[in-house]
Amino acid sequence: MSFPRGSQTQKIRHPIGTRKGPLEVPPPTEKDWPKDDEEDNVLVDPDEELDSLPQPYRMINKLVNLLFDQSWEIIEERNTLREAESSQIQPTVFPPLGEIQLNKMPNCMAVSQDYVFIGGAKGFAIYNLYNAKQIYAWEKLKVDVTSIWATDLGNEILIAPVDEMGIIRLFYFYKEGLYLVKAINEVDDTSKQTTCIKMEVSQGGDFAAFLLQGAGDIWLDVYKLPKETWLKKVENPQLTSNPKKKVRQLQLNTLGLISADQLEMDTNACFKGDIKLSLPVYIMKIKPPKPVTGTTFKSPLEVFAKIKDCYGLGSGQNHFIKDSQWEQQAEIFQASYKKYLDGEWEEEPLSTATFYFLLPSCLFAMPMEVKGPTGMTCVLGIHWTRSHNFFLYSLNRTLKDKADPEGVWPCAAPIAVSQLSCSSSYLLLACEDGVLTLWDLAKGFPLGVAALPQGCFCQSIHFLKYFLVHKGQNMYPEGPVKSQTKCVVLCTDASLHLLEASGTQGPTVSVLVERPVKHLDKTICAVAPVPALPGMVLIFSKNGSVCLMDVAKREIICAFAPPGAFPLEVPWKPMFAVSPDHPCFLLRGDYSHETESTDDAGIQYSVFYFNFEACPLLENISKNCTIPQRDLDNMAFPQTLPLEKRCERFLQKSYRKLEKNPEKEQAPEKEQEHWARLQRYSLLLQRESFKK
Repeated sequence: MSFPRGSQTQKIRHPIGTRKGPLEVPPPTEKDWPKDDEEDNVLVDPDEELDSLPQPYRMINKLVNLLFDQSWEIIEERNTLREAESSQIQPTVFPPLGEIQLNKMPNCMAVSQDYVFIGGAKGFAIYNLYNAKQIYAWEKLKVDVTSIWATDLGNEILIAPVDEMGIIRLFYFYKEGLYLVKAINEVDDTSKQTTCIKMEVSQGGDFAAFLLQGAGDIWLDVYKLPKETWLKKVENPQLTSNPKKKVRQLQLNTLGLISADQLEMDTNACFKGDIKLSLPVYIMKIKPPKPVTGTTFKSPLEVFAKIKDCYGLGSGQNHFIKDSQWEQQAEIFQASYKKYLDGEWEEEPLSTATFYFLLPSCLFAMPMEVKGPTGMTCVLGIHWTRSHNFFLYSLNRTLKDKADPEGVWPCAAPIAVSQLSCSSSYLLLACEDGVLTLWDLAKGFPLGVAALPQGCFCQSIHFLKYFLVHKGQNMYPEGPVKSQTKCVVLCTDASLHLLEASGTQGPTVSVLVERPVKHLDKTICAVAPVPALPGMVLIFSKNGSVCLMDVAKREIICAFAPPGAFPLEVPWKPMFAVSPDHPCFLLRGDYSHETESTDDAGIQYSVFYFNFEACPLLENISKNCTIPQRDLDNMAFPQTLPLEKRCERFLQKSYRKLEKNPEKEQAPEKEQEHWARLQRYSLLLQRESFKK
């Protein structure tokens, strides 16, 4: 800061016309000014007194003032934010109901039925979902488990952990026994080892697919799972294990400390390695589509001869475009967009795939000669990175058959994200241009096409179980709902949108959460639907907060947080799991110690158990969330009724209006005959509905 002095004040002279004496060159400093001109020097701008300091102090003074102004703006902004937050109603924060304490860092977890599977150092552990007690720990690896999947097969659970080497193993968990089925991609030569990126199990557990990568290539291996043979094998084992050996093995492979009560309770849980289960049957290998190049066909007839039964039609592989035409098109493109292509080209990453197992529908039915249970998976749908096409592959094949797609769904832009609903009835494809296409797989037609707001691009899609708003409360219909769905779309700019679609109306997109502009700590990192609560989703923010939102009301209901000493280790990538069958979810939190020691032995890791029914605000919602079908028939919810029922109600309502009309006796005979015909048709529809 500067302090003005009278002798150092900067002054200016009057115009030349008012100056006394002859003209002369102004002196360079104030010391050389004549004393008689002192009265003619006038200070015009008082702020110029601060500029009297010499360099570099003058520049330092300006920087200090600038820093002070910016700091003052930040202080005012924080005060405004603090006042706004204090005026808002803060959501109630509920603590966890239970805790699973670990002495080693967990890397992943999954929930299925009444069990929690936590992957960590040298293996994974199985815990009871209700009492948080460890049932068994499988620790036979030299490396850590990085990801784990658990699929409910009814009475059994299929577990698939992936270790740091990329090896995926298939486990079969039935009652008290854990069985190793196969290490899918394990090889003796480590130089030829492949990495598993993703896996998927079909509904019912009849098929499994594994996305593998190695030697600069990527492909999808599809297996058929002999689950009936597995069930017979484990229910009637030929060999029995020694119970003492089970207890000793359990003690050696325990991830955490086990009390005497827990050991007595869980002695039946063991790994039965002496029972060998049948291996999965390898049926198909799918590779990414080849880049479109010039044709090798000499005539169009060869192109049509290549396409048999329209298989692969639309994939762009079998065409009659020559190399010269591709080169000419490339030259035109380069000339038109040269100024945008002058920059350095980044190397494209290796392609990856998203795939789903689809049930029989109008779009792809099982062949008549194929015998299988009703509702069994019959088609595998897949799309690759930067691909416009969604390919459909029949699962009714063997390894000898050529893996050609039976169908292709082309899109106008590359498919960025896709998602299949839990019931396998709806499929949503999100393209890179922000366009969403929703397919009703059961009916065989698209429910509609919607576009996200400009500048929004899809990051993830989450289907919600269809719900209705009755008397201000979200409720599930008791019966099945056709051609009605809702889903939540998280965009790359952290905005959240709700997509609603109906069979008779086009899909609509509404904003649930706006994109954060000033407060980036509130950026949404992850979203998870809660099946136990109609219309509710969990929102995980960058600042570590976990909130429950009602998408119908577009408001936060409450929040959840672990104890203060256990913050989220990576808030922008939280480790959590929501139970599909129970009203609860699990969240990892680590003990925040203040010591500088890097030893993991002194760190306490925990997985916290949150129960929605333990929250007073949610207790009634989770217990009373279903509308009986008989109540739906009497309420104004036509979207839940089949088409025949809607027509019947419409005709009956019209006939009642005619009966109440006092002038019906004067109506013409043709009109009376018309309404009589409608009445007979209404009764016929009613009889048909009773037969069904």
